[in-house]
Amino acid sequence: MKVGLFIDTFYPMVDGVIKVVDNYARRLAKKCEVVVFCPAVKGYNPEQDKDFPYQIIRCTSLSVPGQDYSLPLPLADPTFNLPLIKSGLDIVHIHSPFAVGMAGVFYAKMHQVPVVGTLHSQYKQDFERTFKLEPTIKMALNTLMMTFNSCDECWAVNSAIKDLYVNEYGLTAPCKVMLNATDHTPVADPAAAAARVNERFGIAADETVLLFVGRINYLKNIDFTVRALRILKDRGEHFKMIFAGQGQDEDKLAALIKDLRLEDDVIMAGLNDREQLQDLYSRAKLFLFPSLYDANSLVQIEAACQGTPAVFLKGARTAATVTDGVNAFISEATEDAFADKIQSVLADDALYSRISAAAREQLYLDWDTVVDGVYEKYQELIDAKKEQIEKNNLEAKLKQAFLPDVDSKEF
Repeated sequence: MKVGLFIDTFYPMVDGVIKVVDNYARRLAKKCEVVVFCPAVKGYNPEQDKDFPYQIIRCTSLSVPGQDYSLPLPLADPTFNLPLIKSGLDIVHIHSPFAVGMAGVFYAKMHQVPVVGTLHSQYKQDFERTFKLEPTIKMALNTLMMTFNSCDECWAVNSAIKDLYVNEYGLTAPCKVMLNATDHTPVADPAAAAARVNERFGIAADETVLLFVGRINYLKNIDFTVRALRILKDRGEHFKMIFAGQGQDEDKLAALIKDLRLEDDVIMAGLNDREQLQDLYSRAKLFLFPSLYDANSLVQIEAACQGTPAVFLKGARTAATVTDGVNAFISEATEDAFADKIQSVLADDALYSRISAAAREQLYLDWDTVVDGVYEKYQELIDAKKEQIEKNNLEAKLKQAFLPDVDSKEF
């Protein structure tokens, strides 16, 4: 089997979808041949691509001012198109529906191989921010859905995203839920992990640590978090809040922290490697994730891996995989309510211990397990496509034999 994974951004940019594709590719490469088709984003090094355990083929791209992402241009790049044409893929899996994803769908249709599309994001939110005008938003969404509806099958990252695409976006392709996972593992020695974090950031051993991991972007509602922290601080709560990540709104977030006089309580930790992140999750009491933008973030699974419960907002689609008061916490979508929820959890040790254990047991899912299932589904789709092609060819031959074309001029 030869698998093509198509994505409209890639390393050295880092986000959840990139990590999904990388984890798919690394594990699939142990079973079959894998090629990742993606753009040459800002800062990428062609030599570093050779260090991956799978092939990477990139197209040129243009930087977009004020945005984290670049604009891929696969159609204009023969160094991308020629390897794609010659690739001999058995199945295409698109992880974004834009230029690179479209190239994957076009290849699949031309070569009669199955194509899967994963529904990772709430794209309409992006269109509303970018285009403003309803006709333009509708046109962009319709174009996006033409790509997904061309797929043999779509995979939604949770049930809420499936419902969104089917009921609001107009998805007509068959759709299944395929959960995300993590490559993190529970830390072997939580006390040692806590000590490493405490030393690194100058945190007292008995200090309550709250955590956010992800892009530092106001789309994630991180400014909401900071304002809720100010409420907690005014109530006399003591804590250290750690923001781990980088993004376009780092300066804005730092300014807000300063304006709210939380400089001594909030730590901007920047990017961290996998081991450091595992330590952070393990050290944290709660993972604060009030995003209404995310579809299903890997970071909430990473937190669950260490038994660190997450606090979500009511209505967040990324919370579709959790149950309030069972394996996570869900707050009303106001800063006061968010502060109330955090405060009540911190005050109830028995409740916290129960939810912590359930988070690890019920929400932690590893990529090895998921990708084993993905490989089997790929094979099923490949076999089904071959059977359909054979059936269509047989029907065409029978039609030609028993219902030959008749020249309309005879009538």
